[in-house]
Amino acid sequence: MGNSVGPNIKRLREQRGWSQARLAHEVCRASGVIGEPVGRQEISRWETGRRTPREWLPFIATALGVSVDVFCAPLVPVEPPLPTLADFLPEGDPLGPAGGHTGRRVGMVQVDDLQQRVHGLRLADDVLAGGDLIRPALRELRSAVKLYREGSHTSDVGRQLLRQIGELAQIVGWIASDAGQHSEAERIYRLGISAATQAEDRTLAGNIAGSLAYQLSNTGRESEGLTLAQAALNDAGADAPPKARALYLDRVAWAHTKLSGVENGQQAMRALGEAGQALSEDAEGIESPAYLYWVDAGELRVMESRVYTEIHRPLRAVPLLREVLSGYDATHTRELALYMSWLVVALADANEPEEAAVVASRVIMLAADIPSERTAERVRVVLARLAEYADVPEVAALLAERPSA
Repeated sequence: MGNSVGPNIKRLREQRGWSQARLAHEVCRASGVIGEPVGRQEISRWETGRRTPREWLPFIATALGVSVDVFCAPLVPVEPPLPTLADFLPEGDPLGPAGGHTGRRVGMVQVDDLQQRVHGLRLADDVLAGGDLIRPALRELRSAVKLYREGSHTSDVGRQLLRQIGELAQIVGWIASDAGQHSEAERIYRLGISAATQAEDRTLAGNIAGSLAYQLSNTGRESEGLTLAQAALNDAGADAPPKARALYLDRVAWAHTKLSGVENGQQAMRALGEAGQALSEDAEGIESPAYLYWVDAGELRVMESRVYTEIHRPLRAVPLLREVLSGYDATHTRELALYMSWLVVALADANEPEEAAVVASRVIMLAADIPSERTAERVRVVLARLAEYADVPEVAALLAERPSA
């Protein structure tokens, strides 16, 4: 067989919008074989050329609704394809069955229980920082993966478990990132993308990918961040729920911002405009996933103000940040400290160092009690920015209290 078989299998599968797990299931059904001798990993091996399907090829053709000859057709050179989330999946299959799902029976009762725990963890992250939550969060994720891999369940229950593992991975990855454990967070995010992809939940996969893109953009991997943010947006498609699409565009805007440059600034503002437009559709009764409860016009104003700060347009940033902060819930200490830190930078850009020093003092006070690497990093940014005004008395007094800065 020629080298085109694997790429053609992948091409035809993606044209149908199927995951590798879905194709594996359809091939087994077409073959009439009892059980599922072909799994996602085998499909991956065929597509990458590490193994040749041979006797399975007629069943693959039946599943995909084509003739066997189509697989041997030479590939036509085309423009480089847009990145897809498949490019960001982890090596191997951390969600593969351990011993063929021979453990205790798992049903919807366990799925519902896991869903409640995931929601509880998400709500806890609203008011607690990564350093406080990382240990219990990791325990929850390991427990959920073990339940899926070792438990015995139907394919429908398995899909629901994968969806919950995806949601859990998104929030645990966010918590790990907030705790400064960026490598661990990336592994968790990629696990989540894999789970959501196998569950065929493109909206969830895009949400997790957007979170990873945000981390990459903030940790010196700006180009990768933009590539992944755009892949999340592209893979979700125009039919994504309004809040999800708004969030994907929000991540694209931030990725452009972190790359800097006039053109990227313009692209960031364009993406924010499209995000606002997408969110307006939410009022039309189109349902969005419950886990996006926090995505609203206020959150978009936060991002808009941060973008304006990063591209040094303080006359737009300062009023927006003051508006956001005036109505922000005081129980969300970490977010207050973060948003205030951008106000400090915007005020410094506006040549208002005295007021910037007052706000910075509050940021430092709030951050002192928060075990969050995000806030710690923002304190360092704030102090570095204010160091340019070291001759201003208010700033000098603040810096004197932080001799190690």
